[in-house]
Amino acid sequence: MTTVQIVQLAAAALLFVAGVVQYRRRTAEGASYGSQSAMLLFAAGAIFLILGLGLLDYRPSPSELGQ
Repeated sequence: MTTVQIVQLAAAALLFVAGVVQYRRRTAEGASYGSQSAMLLFAAGAIFLILGLGLLDYRPSPSELGQ
């Protein structure tokens, strides 16, 4: 695992935690839970998680390598 991947996984964890905090925070109007910005944080965290795990890395097949 490279340093870049570790940083991406740490950023994903941070975004997920920030999303939970944002989602659980109550508004001044006394509404229940929920926030569109929390969902955006979750989506960004999911993208960073996918990148950090290397799921989008290009891995050529043996036929593409000409073997």
